[in-house]
Amino acid sequence: MKPIQPKGYVCSWAKQPPRIDGRLDDACWKNAPWTDAFVDIEGAAKPRPRFRTRAKLLWDKQCLYIGAELEEPHVWGTVTRHDAVIFQDNDFELFIDPDGDNHEYYELEVNALNTTWDLLLDKPYKDGGKADNSWEFEGMKTAVHVDGTLNDPSDVDRGWSVEIAIPWAALAKHAHRPTPPADGDQWRMDFSRVEWQTQIAEGRYRKRPHVAENNWVWSPPGIIDMHRPERWGYIQFSTAPPGEAKFQPDPTLPARDLLMEIYHRQKSYQVRELKWSDSLERLGMKADAWRSFAAPPKLRLTDDGFEATLEAPAANGNKQLLHVRQDSRLWTTPK
Repeated sequence: MKPIQPKGYVCSWAKQPPRIDGRLDDACWKNAPWTDAFVDIEGAAKPRPRFRTRAKLLWDKQCLYIGAELEEPHVWGTVTRHDAVIFQDNDFELFIDPDGDNHEYYELEVNALNTTWDLLLDKPYKDGGKADNSWEFEGMKTAVHVDGTLNDPSDVDRGWSVEIAIPWAALAKHAHRPTPPADGDQWRMDFSRVEWQTQIAEGRYRKRPHVAENNWVWSPPGIIDMHRPERWGYIQFSTAPPGEAKFQPDPTLPARDLLMEIYHRQKSYQVRELKWSDSLERLGMKADAWRSFAAPPKLRLTDDGFEATLEAPAANGNKQLLHVRQDSRLWTTPK
């Protein structure tokens, strides 16, 4: 199945930073464009979300700013302890992989009580990744505004909004690239919303039993798993006024998709055969898959597993080599 095309967004420069109070009414937010409305995590073929969710971003030399608006007729929250499992409530989530290598990425979750969970993952859970819950976005500020009444089932609310300011210094250590970014740089990011169905019992909100949560996202990975950094969207940083810079698609994306297809086929092969394949043909791949590339992928076994390599164009027009290995890490080297 052809992967869903990741979405792109141009993040504009903030002449004045927003006041982090949860209300997206600062002058700097006025002209910042909204993202597309969130869709189901499995893609547009699934039912349209019941409530609209959208986000917008800004940046300056000090911070990355994220604002989100979540329609919600009944705003509730229960989790009050920092770094608890926030998605047990309805929440807004942010994912950041600065260098797009699928490893060392950040996650933040916020509920309507402004309780947060920030963590660093060394690699995706499917590859044996572990979350470092002790890690913190040092200096981060978050705020929530409820347009209605929190935890009051007797009325109908309009929703809630969240504002986040993350200092670039908090992102620098694991970014593995210049931080703050330069004009035109692109980082892989995504946004998610967890939404539970509730019922009212004894004057309180309660989750409907045996009903799974909904996952609504900006750039859908096509599977119920947000920990697929290769499917996240692209945030392109611009110093131009809002609306003036055009998003530039990643020229390496077709190569990334092909290498990730090799990775997934290798994972299936390893489960079936209890070893890695050194042959693309044994993975069931045909030459049509790389016909548009200058040369076929190269596949070799390593002490740890395997490495697949493919030539791909760089943003500056030069040629480079793109690699993937058994733990899904993607990286580039000069050709």
